[in-house]
Amino acid sequence: MSIVKRNNLLFPSLMNEFFKPDWFGGMETLNTTVPAVNIKENEKDFELELAIPGFKKDDFNIEVDENILTISSEVTSENHTNENKYTRREFSYNAFKRAFTLPETIDDGKINANYEAGVLRLTLPKREEALPKPKRMIAIS
Repeated sequence: MSIVKRNNLLFPSLMNEFFKPDWFGGMETLNTTVPAVNIKENEKDFELELAIPGFKKDDFNIEVDENILTISSEVTSENHTNENKYTRREFSYNAFKRAFTLPETIDDGKINANYEAGVLRLTLPKREEALPKPKRMIAIS
């Protein structure tokens, strides 16, 4: 998994979701969803959590370009079985793309990502000037 900050233009994808039909059945393996996201604001940062089981951390591409955070993945696999005059070949393709507009208060150079137990977590720290200022006590004279 790598986090890349790019300065070139962002071209949005026309297809964010792909499916994989089951040749011998109906559409039982139809997968047209993108991962749901939880967003939490803390005092010093934002946290994003995406439930994406079955991937490896190297399957993800995370980029920041002109205040747009893009999280994407594209995984293909092929299985081939040849037993007792029967041949079975299965292909699978799993892809998604999520994009988020970052507020100007985010320090995009310090974004951190971690993938563990099927959950991708990103920490988006706030800039120093966006952090809450401590309360100041005023002395009475």
